[in-house]
Amino acid sequence: MIGAVIAGYGRPSIRRPPMPRRLDHLVICVRDLEQAALDWQTLGFNLTPTGVHPFGTSNRLAQFADNFLELLAVTDDALVPPATPGHFSFAAHNRDFLATAEGMSMLVLHSTDAHADAARFRADRIGDYAPFDFGRDAVLPGGGTARVAFSLAFATDPAMPGIAFFTCQQRHPPDLFWKAQYQRHPNGALRVVEVVMSAAEPAAHRDFLERLTEGTAELAPGRLTIGERGNHITLLDPSELARRLPGLANSASPRFCAARLAVADLDATRRTLEHNGVGFAMTGAVLLVPPATAHGLALEFVEQEAN
Repeated sequence: MIGAVIAGYGRPSIRRPPMPRRLDHLVICVRDLEQAALDWQTLGFNLTPTGVHPFGTSNRLAQFADNFLELLAVTDDALVPPATPGHFSFAAHNRDFLATAEGMSMLVLHSTDAHADAARFRADRIGDYAPFDFGRDAVLPGGGTARVAFSLAFATDPAMPGIAFFTCQQRHPPDLFWKAQYQRHPNGALRVVEVVMSAAEPAAHRDFLERLTEGTAELAPGRLTIGERGNHITLLDPSELARRLPGLANSASPRFCAARLAVADLDATRRTLEHNGVGFAMTGAVLLVPPATAHGLALEFVEQEAN
């Protein structure tokens, strides 16, 4: 039905039934991809071989069954395209992010039709950008390569400067990308189940996140949560963030602070990190690796919940 007005945007919108998106991957910007890969292997992650993008960035992935972590670096600045009206530059965004810090720069949601997402984002006024299609070679476990292709649809919020969001559609047979050999991690990580963000007023970002995820947010004092179980995005105000992630530096601007990862056996995760000399803290049933150890993103390891 056309004509409903969403608070905070003051414009007509199309009402849709809730269709929450699942987490696809997290973009974690690093200045030195080779060093970051060594550090993340020390954290117990099994990383894919280096993937090279045609727009000046390269990556290594910690892949799980249905989502992944992407370590990303700018490796050829001459190939980075500038952002122009109507065209979001993935590479330029991450280059600019790295000018001030390492860490998580973008949150990515799963898509089956990124071109339709781009049209919806434009209609919802959260992303007036053309969809972005590209391909790259992926190195297979046996050493060969396969061509993989993606389509991206970007969304941004002026109230969240410096970070961005997009949906990702994989346009190749799934078995060319998802490999069981890349999904076995010494630390026992199974998947990303939550992304934690900081925000001075979490409720102020409700409209944007509901439009982005096609879900309904839950509000509590100092907190906003959106997404189904195992695919949560949580925004915390400074006091709630300090309670959950003690010692983390506060920021006036919204930013990505932590990723929560489910593991099969938290004791086994602890032993792996201790064996590798990784410092961490235990808070109840959560094992916390500080952001300085993981190139700007805190990692929370928790035991997988029973279904």
